[in-house]
Amino acid sequence: MPLKVADHPLITHKLTIIRDKDTSVKKFREIVEEITLLLTYEATRDLPLSDALIETPLCPMTGRVVKERFVITPILRAGLGMLHGMMSIFPVAKVSHIGLERDEETALPRTYYYKSPPDLAGSHVIIIDPMLATGGSLSAAVDLIKRGQPSTIKCICLLAAPEGRDRMNRDHPDVDVYVGALDERLNEKAYIVPGLGDAGDRMYGTL
Repeated sequence: MPLKVADHPLITHKLTIIRDKDTSVKKFREIVEEITLLLTYEATRDLPLSDALIETPLCPMTGRVVKERFVITPILRAGLGMLHGMMSIFPVAKVSHIGLERDEETALPRTYYYKSPPDLAGSHVIIIDPMLATGGSLSAAVDLIKRGQPSTIKCICLLAAPEGRDRMNRDHPDVDVYVGALDERLNEKAYIVPGLGDAGDRMYGTL
């Protein structure tokens, strides 16, 4: 799994805004959507195209269009903050929802909710979650989606830690993960450093 860091000035600029602890909830949500749009652009560079015969105001021509089936999959709850940005690009995409929480006895991710379209087979799935920290939740989400036998799986995260990158490399070397930045490390509470804090809390004002 190559971790693909989108080293783009606009993404770096916008990440700086949401890293700032004084950024408002409203601004945080807006910028998360904007970064998601930019990362989606990077993650979909290799989409296959099909011929489509159209007429411009001047003449007929053969254009190229995307005809693939897409399923966007946010990991609850913070992933929902990235969904609207992606739906603005893929308005006909279907949506899966995955709810994961830490099992206090095993310390492993536990699925408490999963709802997906019945026809994942052959589709292109993009899993979205703001933070790739330990990698446990994202790895579990990919495990779940792979059961539906999609054509491809890609993941988009705002930030990643080396620990999460390494976990995904071990568990899912066939899945590309696109991130805005690779940060330094995890702290003792498994928060990304320097990071931006808890993305869900900052997105929904539950600090």
